[in-house]
Amino acid sequence: MEMENVIKIEQVEKMDAHLEEFSELLKQVVDSGASMGFLRPLDLSVSKSFWENVLAPNVILFAAKINHRIVGTAQLHLCAKENGKHRAEVAKVMTHPSYQKKGIGRALMQVVEQRAKQEGRSLLILDTREGDPSNHLYTSLGFIRAGRIPGYVKSEKGELEATILYYKEL
Repeated sequence: MEMENVIKIEQVEKMDAHLEEFSELLKQVVDSGASMGFLRPLDLSVSKSFWENVLAPNVILFAAKINHRIVGTAQLHLCAKENGKHRAEVAKVMTHPSYQKKGIGRALMQVVEQRAKQEGRSLLILDTREGDPSNHLYTSLGFIRAGRIPGYVKSEKGELEATILYYKEL
């Protein structure tokens, strides 16, 4: 039975077959309170519109699956600027609320880091809302807090909240 819950991480190169699952995942994550650039309650059409436009030449999208169901995702944004081809940004790392605390975020981050190295990147950057559980994940993976920006994101209540910037040299 244990084998049924194995996390499998795959790169997604076409959104067609996955649009509904990704859209529902983002909606569930945002509606549970995560800061993903959206406010709750997230309309499914807004989520779909986001996912329809995610894939680009400099974006590598990963999906974490358990029993063929998408339960998490992460993106690696390769900097295309001439003076930034050594760095990449980690974005939209999320795990479905029913599957949190099972190592999915950590597994996604490890795959993202490995891929960044394969792409010749020596620096990863990311940001996350201050106080979110993801802060613990990133520091446990060796990311270093670079700073704090107050009032960076607005909550659904209209309150301004800080974001924490992190980096990791590979």
